[in-house]
Amino acid sequence: MTRKKVAAVKRKRPEQPRVGYDVAAMQRNMRAQPRAHGLEQLDQMLHSAQARVTGGVSPAAVMNAYLDWFVHLANSPTNQTVLIHKAVNDGLRLMTYAGRSMLGAEAEPAARRDRRDPRFRAEEWKVWPYNLIAQSFLLSQSWWREATRDVRGVSAQHNREVQFLTRQFLDFLSPANFLWTNPEVLRRSFEEGGQNLVRGLENAVDDMQRNWLGERPVSAENYAVGENVAATPGKVVYRNALMELIQYSPATDTVWREPVLIVPAWIMKYYILDLSPENSLIRYLVSRGRTVFAISWKNPTAEDRDVYMDNYRRLGVMAALDVIAKIQPGARVHACGYCLGGTLLSIAAAAMARDGDRRLATITLLAAQTNFSEAGELMLFMDESQLSYIEDMMWAQGYLDTKEMSGAFQFLRANDLIWSRIIREYMLGEKDRLNDLMAWSTDQTRMPYHMHSEYLRQLFLENRLATGKYQVGGRPVALTDIEAEIFAVATIRDHIAPWQSVFKIKILSDTDVTFVLAAGGHNAGIVSEPGHANRSYQMMVLKELATFKDPEAFRGQAPVRSGSWWPAWARWLSQRSSNKIKPPSMGAPRNGVRILGDAPGRYVLAP
Repeated sequence: MTRKKVAAVKRKRPEQPRVGYDVAAMQRNMRAQPRAHGLEQLDQMLHSAQARVTGGVSPAAVMNAYLDWFVHLANSPTNQTVLIHKAVNDGLRLMTYAGRSMLGAEAEPAARRDRRDPRFRAEEWKVWPYNLIAQSFLLSQSWWREATRDVRGVSAQHNREVQFLTRQFLDFLSPANFLWTNPEVLRRSFEEGGQNLVRGLENAVDDMQRNWLGERPVSAENYAVGENVAATPGKVVYRNALMELIQYSPATDTVWREPVLIVPAWIMKYYILDLSPENSLIRYLVSRGRTVFAISWKNPTAEDRDVYMDNYRRLGVMAALDVIAKIQPGARVHACGYCLGGTLLSIAAAAMARDGDRRLATITLLAAQTNFSEAGELMLFMDESQLSYIEDMMWAQGYLDTKEMSGAFQFLRANDLIWSRIIREYMLGEKDRLNDLMAWSTDQTRMPYHMHSEYLRQLFLENRLATGKYQVGGRPVALTDIEAEIFAVATIRDHIAPWQSVFKIKILSDTDVTFVLAAGGHNAGIVSEPGHANRSYQMMVLKELATFKDPEAFRGQAPVRSGSWWPAWARWLSQRSSNKIKPPSMGAPRNGVRILGDAPGRYVLAP
């Protein structure tokens, strides 16, 4: 065989799935990051070891915040006078309350409990001496709240950090968290002869064993991927080194011409949108005549440490669009991105608009941020000190571990997710049974070193996407270039993507935005199927040329609608679709798109 023929054969061979590294982009990012040489690697090793103890929080960042607060408070006689006056006043009120309650007389509480706080709600907390213990704690909590706010001269960032950390520390010291100061636990122990504590010890040992062995919590095995979750019928039609593309089987005789592409976050497994059949958003779309494609991301390992955000864009969103174009030539796509997947989708859409690629019919963003200037408590410690610490933590292993991520999310809501669970499971001896959403949340994934570093630095810390400085292919992209209409969903109790932050997509885009504010949190507000109790949402179309409405104006003007927002989104998609056709083939063998296996595929099953 001649050299020309050999070269021709090589050109005809299908490209093997691999991470297509953008060398130029990698070099730019590596230049932007400090290099570790010689003894500097000792610092990285030290910080990595420290992070396992501190939960990934930089000691330097914490010290900087408290030093800023302490120096300004020490130099403010006005604040000191106010705090001394409050301490004396609270002490006198507590003494009066203690005296009257000891004598059995009616006593006005010295401090009021927040109605949203379940602690101290039970009747046992109204009996002496536990009422006095609870009142002492609530007064201390109130004093520290006053001490850590409105200290003139403290930076806004440090002020938020000090308030947050102080609140977390006080939550840890709550008398409800300790056996001898919790009357509910003492009563249960007396009634059961201590059997609740025996069960609690068994629960604690079981959790430690599972955590040590890397096993999921008890009852998570009731939700088997591919059997009763992630069970919507479909086929894997494409696979590369970062993702599998699933095409779901049609459930109707005809389907809308425009398919839906779902881009999930790779911080967790994709099937949050395909849980049990009754609350699967993917199954819901398929049952309403939609051809649905979904990306299932690979769980990265140390070998993927050099994967960047642009790899996820090219090998994820763009590769999926290329495959869909082969299955349904000429059809425009309704693209939907969730959380980090929505941020990636917005970057891809801006780059496509810049380059004249018109394949997107609409864009749906679910709890996805594009402006990170007010990214909520997740941004509290995101300064150069904290980011360098996280980078060193990831450097040692090549990725951000699942335990470190889950710990950070639990830390945001420690009172709900940590302390209340310790009381319930380890003191009262009650063991929660997981539902499908809770089981999904334990099926965690890792984050590649370079991708996560780039994401935190360029998006969170520097906010480049919102300011037109984020580069794709060596050139900046702007969300204002996007012409496709946007459907944006936020949730009221979102600690990860606060709804006011998600709302800013209207400021950044030059197109009509249909904004939905749904009841619930980051996950439960999105998995909000029709028939789910106590669900509601507000929705309003924010026109491109209309005068601006701020978030509070939206909340005051948008009507409250009971039920799920899913039907409203389905109608919105239908109004922006052309016509119905026969369902497309599963894959497109003639165009090189072969069926590689049944859904949910391989990647979602990988540990």
